[in-house]
Amino acid sequence: MIPEHPGLRGRPVYLDHNATTPVDPRVAEAMQPYLTEWFGNPSSTHAYATEPRAALARARRQVAELIGSGAAEIVFTGSGSEADNLALSGAVLAATTDRPHVITQITEHPAVLETCRVLERLHGVDVTRLPVDEDGLVDPAALAAALTEHTVLVSVMAANNETGAIQPIAELARVTRAHGALFHCDAAQAAGKVPLHVDELGVDLLTVVGHKMYAPKGIAALYVRDGVTLEPLVHGGGQERGLRAGTENVALAVALGAAAELAARELAGGGHDRIRALRDRLHTELTKALPGRVHLNGPAEPRLPNTLNVSIDGIRGHELLAAVPEVAFSTGSACHSGDHTPSPVLHAMGLDDARALSALRLSLGRWTTGEDIDLAARLLAAAAATGPTAQVR
Repeated sequence: MIPEHPGLRGRPVYLDHNATTPVDPRVAEAMQPYLTEWFGNPSSTHAYATEPRAALARARRQVAELIGSGAAEIVFTGSGSEADNLALSGAVLAATTDRPHVITQITEHPAVLETCRVLERLHGVDVTRLPVDEDGLVDPAALAAALTEHTVLVSVMAANNETGAIQPIAELARVTRAHGALFHCDAAQAAGKVPLHVDELGVDLLTVVGHKMYAPKGIAALYVRDGVTLEPLVHGGGQERGLRAGTENVALAVALGAAAELAARELAGGGHDRIRALRDRLHTELTKALPGRVHLNGPAEPRLPNTLNVSIDGIRGHELLAAVPEVAFSTGSACHSGDHTPSPVLHAMGLDDARALSALRLSLGRWTTGEDIDLAARLLAAAAATGPTAQVR
């Protein structure tokens, strides 16, 4: 691990890695030559294409190795949202049934939920949104009951971006594929943090996102199992197996490949055990400093090793965020014209407004240290102890 990240030096403790990660300097170094020296179009037939074409193939292999797929099954996209859109719309538009049916779940990322709404409105697709339990998990029996003869696709994320709850993807995919439908998994938060193998999961489509794993924003990939037919969203020159036209951004693909290789190396070396220990240390310190006031949202396990979502009685998340500028994190509410509304994810889990509005999402990363955790716990606890204690409404 690089000892210190230049973007974090002398700045607030960064505990918002689920929103985005700092670009690893090793990733930036890997991509740099393809912004300057190796600028050629990888589809050209002259000498300037040779190195970019080889780099693109190498990056595809690196991403494939992270998730256990074949390199030819990796399609580069411009974002995780685009990959999700391609998976959902591509599967529906390629389906042969008269009125396609799609199943997802209520706490999915907006990239999936909003795509489902568009498919309903513009293409007459039937969409079922499964509920979740108090831990935010989908019941495989509920999925089995929702499947119909018209179901063409089920889309359930690997891990929730707010709570870190890890879904039973292998079981959900088994139920889905036994019924003859495709299974898509948005693994934006899980890829690089926990082991993923597409054959063991049994998925047909899987989304990997660069800026969630120390690559720049603007690059992602969709795993498309060999034999799965999708209708492309972007038509043109036939790049990316005809599924995503447009000259490839070689530099960003190289960045994603380098990030995938680093992530695979960390997973093999148990690097996320260190992060899990720091996450639990943060939880313990907050609980000790604020006895009886700290409540975990989502499951203790299975959960992403870097994610802690807690509510602290007596103070709203946005108030704590404003009171502790020395720590960067996310809250359980969204602000619309000054009015704070509870997270739909926490609401779907059955949390009331008071607890949802008091929620904090603290997500750790590659450069988080024990000193960071101790400082964050001390500052957050001190602000919560002296901050508003009125009933949250």
